[in-house]
Amino acid sequence: MEAETWITYLIACIFICISPGSGAVLAMSHGTLLGWRRTLFTIAGLEAGGALILLLAGLGVGSVLLASGFWFGVIKVIGALYLIWLGLAQWRSAGTQSQAQAGHSSVPTTRLFLTGFATNVSNPKGIIFMVAILPQFINQALPLVPQLALMTMTMTLVDTLVMTTYAYSANRLQQYLRSPSALSVQSRFFGGVLMAMGAALLMVKNQTAD
Repeated sequence: MEAETWITYLIACIFICISPGSGAVLAMSHGTLLGWRRTLFTIAGLEAGGALILLLAGLGVGSVLLASGFWFGVIKVIGALYLIWLGLAQWRSAGTQSQAQAGHSSVPTTRLFLTGFATNVSNPKGIIFMVAILPQFINQALPLVPQLALMTMTMTLVDTLVMTTYAYSANRLQQYLRSPSALSVQSRFFGGVLMAMGAALLMVKNQTAD
C-alpha cells in the first residue's frame, strides 16, 4: 500500500471510529459503571469483532453475505435482538451506585470481552460499510494479505484509542454524578440508546440482495 493511500485510509478510519455507534455506547456505558481500565476488556472484544468483519469484507466473504437476503436477514435480526437485550439489561440495572457497581464489578472479564465481540460481529451495518469502503483502498496489483493486515492494524489501533477515550471520558463524568438518581438516569439513558439502536437495526435494508 502506498503512503498516500494509507494516509487517506487513516483519515477515513478516524472519521469512522469517532462516529457514534453501538460500540461507542457500550464503551461509555461500561466506562461509567466499571471504570475505564476494566472496560479495556470490553474494548478488546469490540476490536476483535471489528477486525473479523474487516477481514471478512476484505476477503470477499462480506460480499457473499450481502448477496444472500436470507443470511443478511439472520445476521440483522440476531444483531438487533442482541442490542435490545443489552439495552434492557442496562435499563433494569438502574439503581443505587453501590448496587450497580457491585453487580458489574463481579462480571468476569471474559464476559466483558465476549459482550464487546458479539456487539461488533453481529452488526450487519459494519459489514455493509466495510464492503463499501475497503475496495477503494486495495491495490489489485499488490498482494492482498499484507494490505489487509495493515488496514486491520490501522483500524484496530485507531478504534482502540477512540473507544478508550469514550470510556475514560464517561468514567470521569460519572465521578461528578455520584448520586443514586444520577446513576439511575445514566443506566436508563445508555440502555434506552442501545434498545433504540437495536430497533433501528431491524429497519436496515440490504440493497444488494435480490
